Amino acid sequence: MTDLPLRLGVIGLGAMGAEMLAIAVALPDVTVVLAADPSESALERTRIAHPGLALTNDPTEVVSHPELDAVYIAAPPVTHAGYAIAAMKSGKAVFCEKPLAVDFQEGEEMVAVAEATDLVNALNYTLSDRSAAVEVLRAVRTGEAGDILGVDIRFLFPEWPREFQKDALWVAGREQGGFLREVGSHYVFLTDRVLGPLTPLHTEVTYGENGESTATGLFSADGIPVRLTGDVAAGPETYTWTLYGSQRSYRITDWGDLSVGDADGWKPVELTGPRGGEDTRLAEFVRAVRGYPSTLADFAAGLRVQQAIETFHAAA
Repeated sequence: MTDLPLRLGVIGLGAMGAEMLAIAVALPDVTVVLAADPSESALERTRIAHPGLALTNDPTEVVSHPELDAVYIAAPPVTHAGYAIAAMKSGKAVFCEKPLAVDFQEGEEMVAVAEATDLVNALNYTLSDRSAAVEVLRAVRTGEAGDILGVDIRFLFPEWPREFQKDALWVAGREQGGFLREVGSHYVFLTDRVLGPLTPLHTEVTYGENGESTATGLFSADGIPVRLTGDVAAGPETYTWTLYGSQRSYRITDWGDLSVGDADGWKPVELTGPRGGEDTRLAEFVRAVRGYPSTLADFAAGLRVQQAIETFHAAA
């Protein structure tokens, strides 16, 4: 264990990678040694934003760099396995964007290499440390919700991809994009964390030119029904996760607003402490590399989520 700054390499400088890079260079516990993206326009934006930062158009230079402690991966999902496995085999911890992978065998290999190397491995699920999700987990574990009767997950997108993602062409494609992988993964992870692994009972998905148009799924978490529906259709952008309990029910909307429901209706909950964000998760990853306990999702959790999400595509 050391208190020296974590020497970090970054792969992928699109919307997510650029955001995390800005956070990383501002953290006193992190030194960004090298960042990579094959896109010259992404590199140029990064040169302007971070003058003096070492850059390359070859991500393999990051995974093979001898002076790095860890790698953050924000590249398209089909590249996750190759970069993460190479990084771990060269002795580096890995913090990766979701999904873990889109190919089952690649996901399984990522987990196997993580276990064999015993290096810190984590996925950047928004709801791993979001205060609303932490409060729901506490309420379930202490019995305040009563018996858990079911979970509903609901998405609505007036357009897909969303505006901030339109430069990432893969986000719209069936091969590795779509709202199930990009958004559904976060909420499936939360459900897995609260209730345990999900067993698919029925999944349906239809596709348009920009990935999924509709998705309907029914899962079981040790006998508890979990329903997921999503649509690309007219209406307000909607993200809702609802857990139904015999004593209290809990609803998370807009990625972090929590309400508690009973016979008198839904009441907003005022949460104290940090909301949780990219900055807190990167800081937690740094602490994990230093040997401290972590609430971040590891690759094994990511594989369970991948298996649930990819069930939709396998059934199509």
